[in-house]
Amino acid sequence: MWADDAALDAAERRLDEWETSLAERAERSRTLSATMRNLTGTARNADRTVDVTVDSTGLLIDLWLDERIRQQPAAHTARQILETTTAAHADLLRQVSDAATESYGDDASAQAIIDSYRSRLLPDQGSNDARR
Repeated sequence: MWADDAALDAAERRLDEWETSLAERAERSRTLSATMRNLTGTARNADRTVDVTVDSTGLLIDLWLDERIRQQPAAHTARQILETTTAAHADLLRQVSDAATESYGDDASAQAIIDSYRSRLLPDQGSNDARR
């Protein structure tokens, strides 16, 4: 089937390189997954009355309110919490972007991960879902 041994050797080398490449990519993926599980996003509003922390999925895991919050309308406090949570999501997205780029470089896989997080963490502010 093979014209000569050199062609067979070249084909075997290509298969070995492909297998090595897949193993390295799998290891990078495992490392990235472990890194991303431990990420949290944090933010503090401008007047330092609201601190928010979100976990690696974007869920609120910590909220701190300064006592000065009591001296403002509840609607204003609610807006501050939502805005600070959005800032914490942006912080998490930045960390995800850094980790994905570090693992995959400019590869399409890195961009797909970043885009997936972006669509979940920072939905279009004009959509009906964002206003719920």
